[in-house]
Amino acid sequence: MDDSTEQSLSTPVSTAEAVAAEVPAEALHRPALEIQNLVKAFKDKIAVDGINLTIPRGSFFGLVGRNGAGKTTSLSMATGMLRPTAGTVLIDGINVWENPQSAKSKIGVLPDGVFLFDKLTGEQLITYAGLLHGLDRATVAQRTADLLAALDLTEAAGRRVRDYSAGMTKKVALAAAMIHAPSLLVLDEPFEAVDPVSASNIQDILRAYVQGGGTVILSSHVMDLVQRLCDHVAIMSDGHILAAGTTDEVRGDSSLEDRFVELVGGRKISEGISWLKSS
Repeated sequence: MDDSTEQSLSTPVSTAEAVAAEVPAEALHRPALEIQNLVKAFKDKIAVDGINLTIPRGSFFGLVGRNGAGKTTSLSMATGMLRPTAGTVLIDGINVWENPQSAKSKIGVLPDGVFLFDKLTGEQLITYAGLLHGLDRATVAQRTADLLAALDLTEAAGRRVRDYSAGMTKKVALAAAMIHAPSLLVLDEPFEAVDPVSASNIQDILRAYVQGGGTVILSSHVMDLVQRLCDHVAIMSDGHILAAGTTDEVRGDSSLEDRFVELVGGRKISEGISWLKSS
């Protein structure tokens, strides 16, 4: 990094802009992620059934769906953590399964049910992630300090991750996903168990990351959150993509939640449970 980049790391929001990877001019019009005819079968169950999805570079993309819709399975295949039954995934034009090392170097992942080396301290965990990605120690130390500050983890930096709360664990995992300046962040339920103040800080960091040229894909059950954060969205159900495009295109004249319920169905209208009424 040059001097101006080092200086920009002094504030939490600019941390995200600074870690957004530089993109070669010839790649600017290439999608950040392309999913082509992706299929995943588990014995007799088709969890993902031939989906196609294009994630524009520089977008904040939301993937929404009910439990069991196939979101986590799709993101696991897209990031090289789960081998597909069929189909192709391209990250910045690189085939994930033909050239996994090059493809994975461009992404940061916060998976569902994140597993961490929780006997390490928060500072050690982020440092370890940076060194694994081949960064020099000086750069790792600077970025680790900045990410700890941005995510309000500085006071907890010397504590072992196993002693963190669920929200703190989510935040330190996000820091580890960002340390190597990926051009694409894939976040599965990043705000689950995170307190409102920390959630607002993370949202600011992610917005700045996108403004700096990065791309974010997040899955969430919270439609209002997705509608506020994301400029693109896809609705998934039973292993299929039901709608995809800009958030305004997908929701039309209604809210995203109403559009989601309309497409997915399954809402039951009843008068409630009679025995729950107060006497």
